[in-house]
Amino acid sequence: MSQATLDDDELFGEAASEMREDVEDSLSKARAALPESDTIWDVDADNTLGVLNGLRSALDPEDAEDHLRDAKKWYTMGERADAFEDAADLAEQIEAIEAVFEDIEDAHEQVSDLASTVPELRGALDDAHEASADADAEADADEADEAEAAD
Repeated sequence: MSQATLDDDELFGEAASEMREDVEDSLSKARAALPESDTIWDVDADNTLGVLNGLRSALDPEDAEDHLRDAKKWYTMGERADAFEDAADLAEQIEAIEAVFEDIEDAHEQVSDLASTVPELRGALDDAHEASADADAEADADEADEAEAAD
């Protein structure tokens, strides 16, 4: 084997090792950037809309998504270059974090839907109760008019 080939193999090995470290580092940063469970469990708000808006903000994993994207990018490069001897653990970690992201995205979407629905529902309920109060007042006025006419 020539010296150039040995150097190329060493360089490839170093690059593969660095690529694995990059994937692991990005996965670690993605996990660290995920919302803390207390952030979505404990809320401090005066009303339902405040709770929903706080929860929606807590369910924003933007930085974590960027780190996961980096991990997937370096993992894909390493896999295509056949640089990893055993990358099953990396694939499992990526899948696990992706599953958490799917849950977060589902929850964020549901909370967003509720955050827009609750004010509409409140308005509809206010309108319904106002209409009922108006109808009751009108009925009372009609009864009073009938009572006066009967006297």
